[in-house]
Amino acid sequence: MNINVLSLFPPMFEGVFQHSIMKKAQEKGAVSLNVVDIREFADNKRQVDDYPFGGGAGMVLKPEPIFNAVESLTPDSKRRVILMCPQGERFTQEKAEELAGEQELVFICGHYEGYDERIREHLVTDEISIGDFVLTGGELAAMTVIDSVVRLLPGVLGNADSPVRDSFSTGFLEHPQYTRPADFRGWKVPDVLTSGNHGKVDEWREEQTLKRTLERRPDLLDKIDLSDKQKKTIDKLKEQK
Repeated sequence: MNINVLSLFPPMFEGVFQHSIMKKAQEKGAVSLNVVDIREFADNKRQVDDYPFGGGAGMVLKPEPIFNAVESLTPDSKRRVILMCPQGERFTQEKAEELAGEQELVFICGHYEGYDERIREHLVTDEISIGDFVLTGGELAAMTVIDSVVRLLPGVLGNADSPVRDSFSTGFLEHPQYTRPADFRGWKVPDVLTSGNHGKVDEWREEQTLKRTLERRPDLLDKIDLSDKQKKTIDKLKEQK
């Protein structure tokens, strides 16, 4: 996958792209990450914003630098051009999985009061928001989305099952996890996990997954086609409350 990021502050991405999974993904050839300085494509002395027509507070990103920057990339009519903005579609694991199937993504990170509307109308294919709050710019939001997408690419994670079993990938929240020592300050790991009975372990994890989802995100259960066994387990958990 090729990922290009358009930003007014390219150095913000250096730490994120040069460490951990992002670095490993590039070393494995799973992804190419490129950050483009929008200011280099401005027509007038690197000016990328201007006052809004009709008046109002703040400055608006001009269309020319954004269009010029995107058009400077290798032509690809199939690429997804993603605008990071509070008005966009709420980002989900399902969206991450969808984007992970693409060959080329372009992220536009805005600042100031907003974007010239012609950028939305004639350039972007997707608008994404990571939540109902406002950030200073789109960089942190883009980093979040890119990280979520890149870890899903084949061969990036050491265990191929890891992304499949993540919270939200299954539709549920993930079950509790434990590691050594089995007894820490008197807090012991559930006996079933050290029993060696893999069937019992699977049953425990299934029940804990349903319990955690029911307690913390019951709204997710309305979106899942539950099996009869899962329905019975949930009914049992509700009775135990």
